[in-house]
Amino acid sequence: MFGYSEEQIANFGLTFGVSAFMLYMAFIIWRLARDTKAGKLGTFVLFLALGFGMLGFVAKAIIKAVIGEAGD
Repeated sequence: MFGYSEEQIANFGLTFGVSAFMLYMAFIIWRLARDTKAGKLGTFVLFLALGFGMLGFVAKAIIKAVIGEAGD
């Protein structure tokens, strides 16, 4: 499609689509903290607990970049 392979389209969707979804999730967490008047510590705990899953996705991208460059 449009000169791109299926693999390139899937890689683009995974990278940018999931990244956009993660930014939206961060906005939702921030909004939750603001609406419940959680304070600084409560906001930190919300981001730590609810945002912990996003850390794995970011770590995977960093590890993939480091290993990919070391293998070249």
